[in-house]
Amino acid sequence: MSLQVLWSLLLAHPGVAVNALALFFAVAGGWLWLMTRLREQRVQARVLAQGELDGLDEVPLFDERTLRINRFFYRFGAICLSAALVLSWFSTRL
Repeated sequence: MSLQVLWSLLLAHPGVAVNALALFFAVAGGWLWLMTRLREQRVQARVLAQGELDGLDEVPLFDERTLRINRFFYRFGAICLSAALVLSWFSTRL
């Protein structure tokens, strides 16, 4: 498709284009949340499998740097999901 055809589709159906952008943000935010949680669970499973800890509450599993990175990914995922919600609401008004 040429760029002119894509641009004419955007102008003809702006709600669909904005809703597609909202879908992209929702998928990206959800993927970030899922992958961050999966990484946390893998670390917990590896520590339990090695038998290094008797209980998970006694010793922290993650150092401060890893916790900051996980918090960043959770926050960025929440921002992406919030943007998707706002864009989806906005697309219904077009």
